[in-house]
Amino acid sequence: MPFRKQTPMTTQTRLFITAGKAEAERLFILLENAFEDDGLPISSAEIDEDREIYEVSVYTFEPEEIETRMIDTVGKNWPVEREQVPDIDWVAHSLEGLKPVRAGRFFVHGSHDRHKRRINDLGIEIDAGQAFGTGHHGTTSGCLDMIGEVIRREHPRNALDLGTGSAVLAIGIAKLAPIPVLATDIDPVAVAVARENVVKNGVASRVRTETATGFHHPAMRGSAPFDLIVANILARPLMMLAPEMRKHLGWGGSLILSGILETQREKVLAAYRVQGLFHVKTLRREGWVTLHLKARATY
Repeated sequence: MPFRKQTPMTTQTRLFITAGKAEAERLFILLENAFEDDGLPISSAEIDEDREIYEVSVYTFEPEEIETRMIDTVGKNWPVEREQVPDIDWVAHSLEGLKPVRAGRFFVHGSHDRHKRRINDLGIEIDAGQAFGTGHHGTTSGCLDMIGEVIRREHPRNALDLGTGSAVLAIGIAKLAPIPVLATDIDPVAVAVARENVVKNGVASRVRTETATGFHHPAMRGSAPFDLIVANILARPLMMLAPEMRKHLGWGGSLILSGILETQREKVLAAYRVQGLFHVKTLRREGWVTLHLKARATY
């Protein structure tokens, strides 16, 4: 799921609100909806177990602007506090403590866990970097599971990974099926990381990486229509892209969409239903959903 990338060593600010459990849950949803297009990390953590006190935090490189928007979202009755985050490469630091992830036949791991792969695993090696997508987020693992199901049943001949990030999904497709995969992202930093990951995972002959905004790139015209399109981005852009998704999807092809909160599921489905694309299956992970859509449901 792509987000606004920043240089890992840039100083961040943690803006946080302290509240009881029920209010913290409500504030978290409000803030997540408010900042869904910005891709800002948002978390909720219990700081006092006995009294059920939580902190809802937003991490940002632009504290003045974001604090104002937080107050506008939750109201002035909830004071926003600040804390400077130390200059640590948090992506690399957090990945050190993450265990490998299994999703269907896929085994997503860092180079330090390469030795844990089993004989029948389809290993995807993704180390910490500036692009999103290590397999640990519920949207990524949900997409990998759904990709496995769709490829096994439908045997697509070509695929698009829109908003590829680290290219974890494009690599997964290429490892499951000997088909051409186009992997695009709006961020050139992500594309550079994706290209490195594609080479490292031995699928460079199948996966082409390009910097592209939506469907506006010559590579799209040369590769479409696609039998399979995967897009793990955000709900609002997914809804806006619905007409273009339909236009570039081949007859009988499948869409796998994620980066969608449970609360946004019906709106996304409605946007695609208007385009003649209908729901086949939903996978739910950690408050997020992954959707499988087709021009007509066949199973």
